[in-house]
Amino acid sequence: MSQKLKRGGASARKTALAAGKARKLRAARSRTGSAMDSVMALIPFSEAQLTRVFLAVILGGAVALAWLVASLAGVPAMARAQVASVAAQAGFEVRKVEVRGVRHLNELKVYEQVLGERNRAMPQVDLGALRAGLMQLSWVADARVSRQLPDTLVVDIVERRPHAVLRLSDEGSPDRYVLIDDAGHRLEPVPAARIHGRLVLSGDGAEDQVQALTSLLSAAPALRPQVAQAAWVGQRRWNLTFRTGQVLALPEGEQASAGALVGFARLDGTNRLIGGKAAAFDMRAGDRIYIRVPGRSDVTPKPAGTAQVASAGAKPAPKTEDQ
Repeated sequence: MSQKLKRGGASARKTALAAGKARKLRAARSRTGSAMDSVMALIPFSEAQLTRVFLAVILGGAVALAWLVASLAGVPAMARAQVASVAAQAGFEVRKVEVRGVRHLNELKVYEQVLGERNRAMPQVDLGALRAGLMQLSWVADARVSRQLPDTLVVDIVERRPHAVLRLSDEGSPDRYVLIDDAGHRLEPVPAARIHGRLVLSGDGAEDQVQALTSLLSAAPALRPQVAQAAWVGQRRWNLTFRTGQVLALPEGEQASAGALVGFARLDGTNRLIGGKAAAFDMRAGDRIYIRVPGRSDVTPKPAGTAQVASAGAKPAPKTEDQ
């Protein structure tokens, strides 16, 4: 009996080819598995920990995608509110306020600005607006507000430094005193008893001349501790009052007044004018100093640069207050 051959059956050649491909695939899988095992061995995390990390990354990406979709859909406020709600539920809300750097400023004023944020979710706190409000306080030169997660707002204050006292005179009212810093910025009213030997400024526009006065007094540093008051006269020149009550009238102009003050310091060093019998000194003439002594109807003029009495006769003293 003859045997029929089936067509389409796998030939020996095709079978061998398929077996070779299977061997190569198994070898590749073996090599890949070994490489992955080596990499995993180098990572200091367990498989469970890595699973949680990957899950967190996936969830974070989902939140970011949801935020983006909400923003593109025109509902960013709703998305922010949702995120804030989630943060608050997780404990990220304002429960404490910490204030640093306050010495002269009333700390309650800082808390009044910030405590309105109590129980607010951290993402909803507007740090810029808080800082802007703090900058309106008279003592604050600079301020920084930061979040200290999970529940604390930290306020760092840089205070202005008191430099002098401004005397405000109203007709028919007693003098009032205000602390100012080295830029003339008003800090707070103070009673006369709290001046504590600070330099007292007076005159219209004196607070705008604080830096100019500081520069002037630095020309004669030996005299600076003896100056108790400085009056800005006619918005153009200074009258200095020493702690002895004696008054020195200086000329107009930055260079002229500095030169006159240096000349007076030189005369005082050789003649001890401060603390002597003279009540007032006038150096507006430029080349001479006029000295007024109580009980005399005239004055003694001296050359401004020397300690010798001038040979010229006595002259009337120029008035120490401008007309």
